[in-house]
Amino acid sequence: MKKAILLLFFCLSLITGRAQTITPAQKTKIDALAAAFMRQQQVPGMAISIATRDKLLFSKGYGLADVEQNVPVVAGKTKFRIASISKTLTADALMQLVESGKLDLDAPVQHYVPSFPEKRWPLTTRQVAGHLGGIRHYRGNEFLSAKHYDNVRQGLAIFKDDSLLFEPGSQYAYSSYGYNLISAVIEGAAGMDYLTYMKLNVFDKLQMTNTVPEYPDEIIPFRGRYYQLAGDRIVHAPFVDNSYKWAGGGFLSTSEDLVKFARAHLAPGYLSGASLATLTTSQKTSDGTETHYGLGWRTNTDKQGYHWLGHTGGAVGGTSKFMLFPETGIIIVVLTNLSAARLGDFPHQLFWLLME
Repeated sequence: MKKAILLLFFCLSLITGRAQTITPAQKTKIDALAAAFMRQQQVPGMAISIATRDKLLFSKGYGLADVEQNVPVVAGKTKFRIASISKTLTADALMQLVESGKLDLDAPVQHYVPSFPEKRWPLTTRQVAGHLGGIRHYRGNEFLSAKHYDNVRQGLAIFKDDSLLFEPGSQYAYSSYGYNLISAVIEGAAGMDYLTYMKLNVFDKLQMTNTVPEYPDEIIPFRGRYYQLAGDRIVHAPFVDNSYKWAGGGFLSTSEDLVKFARAHLAPGYLSGASLATLTTSQKTSDGTETHYGLGWRTNTDKQGYHWLGHTGGAVGGTSKFMLFPETGIIIVVLTNLSAARLGDFPHQLFWLLME
């Protein structure tokens, strides 16, 4: 029933979007909200894009992509670390493979990744993608890894021999490493390298020409610099190599590319209605507790009672949020180049402003 209701919301979003334009007064208020947020959080650079299914209502860069070189942020060009929003992109690959009959979400992961060690309990792709699998998250300074991994399978070595934290399905525990395993599942089911699959079947199909894996040693046009705070000073974030976690936090993108991605999930077409519902319907633990997480998508209600779908992201040198409001069809994307910026209600305030 919940899946049917959610699918109805997707269909209704085609006709019920309230904000078809943004007035000059609203633009002024957005600028004021952005200025206050950047001042409070000391954010060097930020991009905001707001859209409906058919129209980019607002898209603007604020501050600097490169502080030293005085390079401004350009919303449609500047590439930010989108961090865990990468999980949302990755989840689409899962559902494409389900639709093609190549992947069973409820089969043991070893069916697709035979090299992954058997654990005390069976472990499925659905559980891992919903953070119900008991795979651990970062430990110590792993988040600051500067080691390069040549492929997805090498990245599994970080955690594959560790015990599960709990019986899969019994608890919710967020795990970026779980998405390392998801990328290996995708390779096993697709018979194709994960990054190649994502480019051909997600980014190219949605014309996301500014979404790429981040290779530290490559020249990537319009890639911004990454910053953090040291006391009250803005300094360069430490060097990291995110090749250990492509699927869970290794992509660069622009706010406008993420708008393109969100639009593909407003109604069936790119993916089936059943797939959209699977991605965005909250899973439950074995005792019936809602997790507010489907497969790569968070699903929740904000302080004013609006239902939103999407994801947050926290990277070394980047904090982000990506939201789709299904009852209105409005999309909000906020990307920054600062570690641990506290977004709080700021992205939601942008939406509430449109609803006034």
